[in-house]
Amino acid sequence: MPRSSPLDALRFAFGTLTVIPVRVTRWDREAARGGMLCAPLAGLVVGAAAALLGLVLLFLGAGAPLAAVATVAVPAALTRGLHLDGLADTADGLGSGKPAEDALRIMKQSDIGPFGVITLVLTLLAQIAALAQAYDASWARGACAAVVSATLARLALTLAARAGVPAARPEGLGAAVAGVVPPRGAVAAAVAVAGAATAAGALLGPYDMVRSVLAVVLSLAAAEALLRHCTRRFGGVTGDVFGGLAETAATTALVVLSLG
Repeated sequence: MPRSSPLDALRFAFGTLTVIPVRVTRWDREAARGGMLCAPLAGLVVGAAAALLGLVLLFLGAGAPLAAVATVAVPAALTRGLHLDGLADTADGLGSGKPAEDALRIMKQSDIGPFGVITLVLTLLAQIAALAQAYDASWARGACAAVVSATLARLALTLAARAGVPAARPEGLGAAVAGVVPPRGAVAAAVAVAGAATAAGALLGPYDMVRSVLAVVLSLAAAEALLRHCTRRFGGVTGDVFGGLAETAATTALVVLSLG
């Protein structure tokens, strides 16, 4: 099979992580490697779209809370709610307290249990409240928070797909991307996103730059903690775990960026 091209990588990233109509022409491990390395770019586009809608509403006279709700709704719509669904399923699996096989079976069920509902509600409330606070401070700070958080959410997926992290099941998206990203590629992606986030914060002022640095560090730390816990509990990662990681990183980043 010929080597995967950058276009194959972008198609894989946008075709699997968003609802943007992209035809994924390759579904092999090499294409998955490039796609997961390009995941932050998909997050950048999603975040930009979310920020744009929030800014339009602010321009039309809407208050910060409504702009925050709209900003949170865009990533949910552009992913068909898959990351939120993954977060809820992961919460149900972890909250069940059952062995790995039973927990994974609970996560595959179509319904959402009480742990999932509570986690979803609290997560969405935290994201909306944080964005409302950021928009209330300034439109630029709110827009920056939307873009940075969405990009960090997808960077968390890149890092979770690094070599050495096993899949919990032999099938599904988790199995398709688990372990495909080489360590150097994961580090390079993290450095690039961290640098871009820091630069974006610096444009708004020194305190915003510090907030951006903290958002990068703490969001990735939170996602890494959840990743390790899920790997211990389930024996590896699944598509649901990837969704939970994305929402965890995004929420942590938004909370940090709203402080001060």
